[in-house]
Amino acid sequence: MPTIYGLTVDEETRCEHYHQTEDVIAIKFKCCSKYYPCYKCHQACADHSMKRWGKHEFDQYAILCGVCKTELTIYQYLNSNKCPACAAPFNPGCANHYHLYFDL
Repeated sequence: MPTIYGLTVDEETRCEHYHQTEDVIAIKFKCCSKYYPCYKCHQACADHSMKRWGKHEFDQYAILCGVCKTELTIYQYLNSNKCPACAAPFNPGCANHYHLYFDL
């Protein structure tokens, strides 16, 4: 499993910012190729600015299911509300932050 960076990350990738039952994904940030549970963890721990994934990069594996540890492409993640491997539900509220991670 890839290393997950951030603040108080649990075994299913929850952090001190987002720790509801459905907060079970980590995002590989384009700028550093490191997985973080959220943008707030990246801001707190990284020494650089975030970069968004471009639409032409949505076939990249950049999402990690914290439940089963399966890596998903951005396209798979954006088009599902649960993990295709283990059916763990993803927090629908994450869609409010897509613009921070992805060039939609």
